[in-house]
Amino acid sequence: MKTALNTPAAPAAIGPYSQGIAANGMTYFLSGQLPINPATGAFPEGGIKEQTRQSLLNAQAILQSAGLDLNNVVKTTVLLSDIANFGPMNEVYAEFFAQPFPARSAFAVRDLPKGALVEIEMIAVG
Repeated sequence: MKTALNTPAAPAAIGPYSQGIAANGMTYFLSGQLPINPATGAFPEGGIKEQTRQSLLNAQAILQSAGLDLNNVVKTTVLLSDIANFGPMNEVYAEFFAQPFPARSAFAVRDLPKGALVEIEMIAVG
């Protein structure tokens, strides 16, 4: 059984997908979060650090809509438009997670939607 997660505190889906899915009420799959500020519909001003922070805040809002927080996250995937942004992204990422850190994959891709510098998806357990 699956249930869609949806909150106005994170950007609405811009295609045929859900912000997240709860599977059997125990595992939560969050779609990749672009750094879109849900209040303005725009990326935050600045660069990779600001965009990473916004992507993580968006994911955090979706988790909160399901009664979860970042401590429930067991796996993240970070997509970067440029692997040179790994270090600055990692600095901000480290502000959001505590040990034991979730498992993580991070890699560069050719392009991200809307010209984003970063997109972050998560898997959480409740």
